[in-house]
Amino acid sequence: MTVKLKHYNNGSMKELQTTKITIMKYLILIFLLTAGLQTQAQKMWTQTGDITFYSKAPLEDIEAENHSVSSVINMENGDIVFSLLISAFEFEKALMQEHFNEKYLHSDKFPKSTFKGKIQNVGSISMNKPGTYELDVSGELTIHGQTNPVSTTMSFTIEDENKMEATSEFIVTLADYQVEIPKMVKENISETILIKVNMDYVPFKK
Repeated sequence: MTVKLKHYNNGSMKELQTTKITIMKYLILIFLLTAGLQTQAQKMWTQTGDITFYSKAPLEDIEAENHSVSSVINMENGDIVFSLLISAFEFEKALMQEHFNEKYLHSDKFPKSTFKGKIQNVGSISMNKPGTYELDVSGELTIHGQTNPVSTTMSFTIEDENKMEATSEFIVTLADYQVEIPKMVKENISETILIKVNMDYVPFKK
């Protein structure tokens, strides 16, 4: 930027001060824009993450997959969030999928599941150094309109500065989320479910 200043005589200092203020505002604007770009570069995200759940039962094992999970990680402070549509879970059998949405999770009333948490010691992850990092993650998981604390270990694998894979496993108890199992099938359905998380993150770009 080139700024042309006139020759100022006595009594014209006010115009000079106005010019300085304009230049200062311009520099502050440039600083804020730059800071915003740096903040974006510290976030990793995905909209195509995978979450599966598995339940072993005497009558029939239950398994479903969701391939459209959204997640964002703030690599500066460790904040991590997940969001998914319950109806996006895919089952091998259509009838099982129908029962899951209508009788158990009531996805019409509770369409989303979310997780909001914190990655401990996220600063130990170096996007410039390929490798695997095992870190503790804790936060709040919301399913079926109910929220409970969840703690687990998540594995972060860095391939290069533009890709990070995250995997984890943990168990949830259906009763904690007020998911009721009909008495007639209660003995054939497990009261706990194994959740598996597999996410491929890339740098967030607005």
